[in-house]
Amino acid sequence: MRALAALLLACLGLAVASCGGADPGSDGRLTVVVTTTQAADLTRAVAGDRADVVQLLQPNSDPHDYEVRPQDVKALERADLVVRSGGELDHWLDGAIDSSGSDAPQLTLIDHVRTLPGDDGPDPHWWQDPHNAVRAVAAIEAALAKAEPAGARGFAGRAAAYTERIEALDGAVARCLDRLPAQQRKLVTTHDSLGYYARRYGLTVIGAVIPSRSTLAQPSAGELAQLVQTIRDAGVKAIFAESSVNPKVEQAVADEAGARIGRPLWADSLGRRGSDGATYLSSVAANTRAIADGLSGGAVRCDLPA
Repeated sequence: MRALAALLLACLGLAVASCGGADPGSDGRLTVVVTTTQAADLTRAVAGDRADVVQLLQPNSDPHDYEVRPQDVKALERADLVVRSGGELDHWLDGAIDSSGSDAPQLTLIDHVRTLPGDDGPDPHWWQDPHNAVRAVAAIEAALAKAEPAGARGFAGRAAAYTERIEALDGAVARCLDRLPAQQRKLVTTHDSLGYYARRYGLTVIGAVIPSRSTLAQPSAGELAQLVQTIRDAGVKAIFAESSVNPKVEQAVADEAGARIGRPLWADSLGRRGSDGATYLSSVAANTRAIADGLSGGAVRCDLPA
């Protein structure tokens, strides 16, 4: 939250139009403020037109080092419900809520899913397992219905329809990745962000360029050398950079290890409109196509419903 106080003071002296967009919820609908791109996409699917969903993080942004903006605080002032992903990805929200004075109820999605443990708390990338997305959708439905009981029937119907889509995609992903031979089911990514995906689909994460669940960490020369040797020993055909990073280091590691760079993955953020990772469902499908193609050397292709 560097410079947040100064920005807020400056904003108070300016016209409202210069401090953000239109007044969220001015049409009388429920205003739901959501932190991450994935959580916002799930929330929109359940809320439909019964709520204005105000998404704080923008596509291709890194939640690990996000700095709160004055318009974020302004949105929180009007919130009827706050939905946060949870864990270290949006810990910065606490200060923004304090600054806004909001007393809106909060839903923390990581509290409603099956987590992977870590040294500093649970792995925050829970949505990479579609089973967790189903659990999150159920929690979102319940929170929306509590905030606006008149819309409960619609929330329930949309949640059920969206859950069916998640489950259909999950089944298709599992069937496709089951075609990968055991020796090819080894994953190397930019940072340790696909542990849930690997657990769900029977892959093994053997290393990451940044050996951390946060992009703020930095690899040492020794760690990179060890990763190169691990890739060689495992016979990994491809390693994967993330869509929001410059893959320069990943390319150097791949070149040294005799592997190639696969198509970029959607990890901490969804993509912009028109990209193959613009929605939660399309991001899982795009990641699966990239992983199957890269690990199999093009031998396994996935026909997926998203």
